[in-house]
Amino acid sequence: MWSEPYLETCCRSALHRLYLCDSAGRPAGQKDDPCLRRLMNGGLCAERQDGRFVVTAAGRRRHATEVLRSPVAPIDD
Repeated sequence: MWSEPYLETCCRSALHRLYLCDSAGRPAGQKDDPCLRRLMNGGLCAERQDGRFVVTAAGRRRHATEVLRSPVAPIDD
C-alpha cells in the first residue's frame, strides 16, 4: 500500500535540487520556495537558522525511491 503523499513534478524537482545542494542548502526566496515549504511541511526538508533549506533523512529516502527510483535507499542517519 502506498502510504506517502503524492509529490507534484515541481516538488520532485525541488527535492532533487535540494539533494544536489547537500549541506550547502538552498536559499529561501527562489522560484521553488513554495515547493520547499511543502517539502518542509512533509518532513522532507528543514529550514536552518540561516534561512537555507536542507534535505532531511526522510527527504533523502524519498529522493532515492521517487526521483532515483532505487528500490532500497541506503541512508546514513
